[in-house]
Amino acid sequence: MKVTFMGTRGYIDARSPHHRRHSATKISYYDHTVIIDCGQDWQDEVHKWDAEAIVITHAHPDHAFGLKEGAPCPVFATDASWEKMENFAIKRRERMPQRRPIEIAGITLEAFPVLHSTRAPAVGYRISAGRVAIFYVPDVAWIEDRDAALSGIRVYIGDGATVTRSMVRKPGEVIIGHVPIRTQLTWCQKLDVPRAIFTHLGSEIVEGDEEQLENEIRDLAKERGIDRVEIAHDGTEVVLR
Repeated sequence: MKVTFMGTRGYIDARSPHHRRHSATKISYYDHTVIIDCGQDWQDEVHKWDAEAIVITHAHPDHAFGLKEGAPCPVFATDASWEKMENFAIKRRERMPQRRPIEIAGITLEAFPVLHSTRAPAVGYRISAGRVAIFYVPDVAWIEDRDAALSGIRVYIGDGATVTRSMVRKPGEVIIGHVPIRTQLTWCQKLDVPRAIFTHLGSEIVEGDEEQLENEIRDLAKERGIDRVEIAHDGTEVVLR
């Protein structure tokens, strides 16, 4: 499996040479490709993509609005996301079930409900191909059934909104927002996940001293016995065997 981070910038005004584009991540397995998310600033590029499918985590602008004018391939999304994308010019619409694995071009995806937004309910994806399994969740306050989501995965790919400052809040009956990297590393520690990569980066990292912040994140990972942690850049490729 090869993971290519096409866009790593969250829904922020700031951008940098390493973080120019909104979320889009390519999962490749031999000659097959699935792309997860298509943020707003991909709208002029999406029709050039060569992929078997585009899969959506949730219908916020920085994850789905690049599809407003359509897509060059089938798009998979949950019922909640399709409600928000009802008026998008997407011709080939596929329903993504929750907690039932489906196979797309030799790549297996299982959608796990996560708490992040009540207006645009989100999922994270457990993704398997060959002998490799990863979990991808670019926006998250809490993962439902986290043990099942993370058990036995090779890499956790998570929400890089902040390093230690919580952006979780509870305006109603459920929590929403973004849990910090520190907490996500603790999740990895509890489930023996050896490697973590953070994408969908917030202003703290995009505008800050990334080298210093990455050292801070490595220290947090070391404290938790996690072998390897890194910040994804636009264009970062990770090959997993």
